[in-house]
Amino acid sequence: MNLKKLFPISYEKSLLVGIIVYLIVAVVASLLIWVAGFMTGWIPVVGALIGWVLRIVGILVDVYVVLGIVMSILVALKVVK
Repeated sequence: MNLKKLFPISYEKSLLVGIIVYLIVAVVASLLIWVAGFMTGWIPVVGALIGWVLRIVGILVDVYVVLGIVMSILVALKVVK
């Protein structure tokens, strides 16, 4: 598995820029998920299903951001090449 394809920001940017970019991605994704949940949450059955899917997407985004920050730190410390 090629980690450079999964986390390109971790390998191409400096540590501070990489962490800031990942945090911006997390904030933007959270806002988009919140807006989608707010717009569809009032629909009785579909809103509940969409809320469930949005929760899963939110968890996946959070995991990606945390792993990206960890990879940035590992690349900066030259643990991972």
